[in-house]
Amino acid sequence: MSQARLMDGTALARRIIGETGDRAAGLTERTGTAPCLATVLVGEDPASVTYVRMKQNRCRTAGIASRHVALPAATTTGELVGTIEELSADPGVHGILLQHPVGDHIDERAAFEAIASGKDVDGVTFASFATMSFGLPGFVSCTPGGIMRLLDAYGVDPAGKRAVVVGRSAILGKPVGMLLLARDATVTYCHSRTRDLSAAVREADIVVAAVGRPRLIGGQDIKPGAVVIDAGYNAGNVGDVDFDSAVERASLITPVPGGVGPMTIAMLLEQTVEAAARQLGVAGL
Repeated sequence: MSQARLMDGTALARRIIGETGDRAAGLTERTGTAPCLATVLVGEDPASVTYVRMKQNRCRTAGIASRHVALPAATTTGELVGTIEELSADPGVHGILLQHPVGDHIDERAAFEAIASGKDVDGVTFASFATMSFGLPGFVSCTPGGIMRLLDAYGVDPAGKRAVVVGRSAILGKPVGMLLLARDATVTYCHSRTRDLSAAVREADIVVAAVGRPRLIGGQDIKPGAVVIDAGYNAGNVGDVDFDSAVERASLITPVPGGVGPMTIAMLLEQTVEAAARQLGVAGL
């Protein structure tokens, strides 16, 4: 069997950001207002600082204004909620991103829920999960949304296929399963207490690895011809799938880095422009 084709998230994300930039420019021209994404960062975690800076750079590329709110590590839940509520009420802000993690002393869920649903461009609130689950208009969680766009770009129709999602986080594992289910896949969730994970993965036509454990899934467990989406990112640019062995059995596979990661930011920017269009009452851009 030949090696799997790589699913190039970098190239697809570049195209989406280009289209998003065109739409942002049209919106700015029609309304005199540029779409604006507010990012909120608690503390100075190096990885989080890097991620926020990357998102700000991508905003500039797409003609999206960015407003950064840096809060000290000692910020309380109440102070963070208050900051997000102010941004939610600010008509000059169209999308809000709370960079996580926020620190163990903060109730992250309370902070997420302070984001107005119309500005939840990262798809992290209860309301966004509900709209994803029921197939209603709203904003999807960015990484799951990016995964679905990758599947579409490479002609993978989930209908009738068995999809195994390894991981059950609120902003990745659970929502990607719901999006796959909405596209008529048969979805199995696996997690740290799943008995015989290998057996479950071997049945999968589509594998989504999103658990944050390096090389947890080996190539020997990949069904020949399966599509492998590695949403894990671990130290040393290592995913949750053992790439070297999985590439020998899969038909399509995402590299780490360069697969799912770039799609997450592309979806964030696309949804920010969509949020701005809705708030400014401009349709059809």
